[in-house]
Amino acid sequence: MNYVDISVFVVYFLVMLGIGFYFFRKNENSDDYYVGGRQMGSVHIGLSVVATDVGGGFSIGLGGLGFLMGIAGSWMLFTGLIGAWLASVFLIPRVFDISRHHKWYTFPQLFKHFYNKNVAFLAGIISAIGYIGFTSSQLLAGAKLASATFLDLDLEVALIIMGVIAVGYTVIGGLKAVIYTDTVQWIILMAGLVFIGIPLGYYSIGGMDAIKATLSDDFLSLSNVSWSTMFNWMITIIPIWFVGMTLYQRIYACKDEKTAKRAWYIAGIFEYPIMAFMGVLLGLFSRVAAEQGMFEYAGYLNLADLDPEMGLPLLLRTVLPVGLMGLMLSAYFSAIMSTADSCLMAASGNVVTDILSKVTGLDDDDKAVLRLSQIVTFIIGVLALILASFMQNVLELMLLSYAFMVSGLFIPVLGALYWKKSTSVAAFWAMIIGGSTTTLLVILKVKLPYELDANLAGITFSAITFIVLSLLTYKPNSPKAIGAY
Repeated sequence: MNYVDISVFVVYFLVMLGIGFYFFRKNENSDDYYVGGRQMGSVHIGLSVVATDVGGGFSIGLGGLGFLMGIAGSWMLFTGLIGAWLASVFLIPRVFDISRHHKWYTFPQLFKHFYNKNVAFLAGIISAIGYIGFTSSQLLAGAKLASATFLDLDLEVALIIMGVIAVGYTVIGGLKAVIYTDTVQWIILMAGLVFIGIPLGYYSIGGMDAIKATLSDDFLSLSNVSWSTMFNWMITIIPIWFVGMTLYQRIYACKDEKTAKRAWYIAGIFEYPIMAFMGVLLGLFSRVAAEQGMFEYAGYLNLADLDPEMGLPLLLRTVLPVGLMGLMLSAYFSAIMSTADSCLMAASGNVVTDILSKVTGLDDDDKAVLRLSQIVTFIIGVLALILASFMQNVLELMLLSYAFMVSGLFIPVLGALYWKKSTSVAAFWAMIIGGSTTTLLVILKVKLPYELDANLAGITFSAITFIVLSLLTYKPNSPKAIGAY
């Protein structure tokens, strides 16, 4: 990699760390650290939402899908569009005023309000575990990008570098740093893809004639996806918009309900079609390049030797000229950082607000909570780094983390917001049964009929448990039917 590219790369990361230090001096309390002072605008929030949701994991993962199946892989982010718009209509109007009145920081605080503290405690544990896994997927995505770019850079070393940078400015700056860096990072990514990555990639592989001559027609067909795959994406990704801690933090950070709803509409449009097609197109271009032998110089003599998720970063390394390569890599690292930092904030918020605050007694000491938050964010970042070192596939780790949270939390959220007979007992056991079902099926590698995802079984058992126990424990004269368990 040329020194010019390295210089561009280094300058970019110094700017990101600088933003973190700037907001370190601005943070005065937990409101600033976790919800940005609750006065953020729709554009910053909208770009931060889509940067967090799509991020580097989906960017690298979409490249892998484009490599394997072509433009039909874009349907994955269509589910993101649906989820964002459904949340803007059915979730935000229900939670915004309540969250502002009670000054919530985290998603599980909703469970404490509608159910009880034990349900909120369990939700905090589930959410924290899920977001540690999600953070790991982003660090792994960054490591793959770095190791494909610097051929002599070992994947483990790349993981450590990614961890130090992402954890560093997140620990220091809090949510304001995350949201403002997300805006900068997203602008860089969009400009890099639109004006650099896609045009040069298309030109370098020989254009449409080369694509048609190299790949089968399925790669250019939107119907090249099975109904079971599409259904699995829907039941895993759409519900995350109702249980994602990173998304609730951004709802709380908005200055009013109208701002929040507008931000979610903006995020949906950016997810699909904009980012969906950009990601899979670059993945498709990398497949053509691999078939043409363009990656042989890097040691990939056979297609079978190439990890599909490595195709996109290898393409960028191969086709981009000096200077532009550094800018484009900064764009992709931007996407990765924008998700990693948000997931770190989410997991930290869960641990500090929903778990540790119950035993430390720091609720009334704002400065102490702020310092504890930074320490916990650092520890979680280290744990995520360790987990990433044991995983191989970015998209698989992301979807597994999603499924773990969704299968336990989705049904109790719907019950809290839309069913008056919901009870704390039902919510508690629905989370345990739902999350445990999905986890056991994945660990035991049990296959469902028609290749359906284990998450479907988890949600189904969670719903059955929730409905039955709610009907058995509901007390008409009590606003909260709290049982003993």
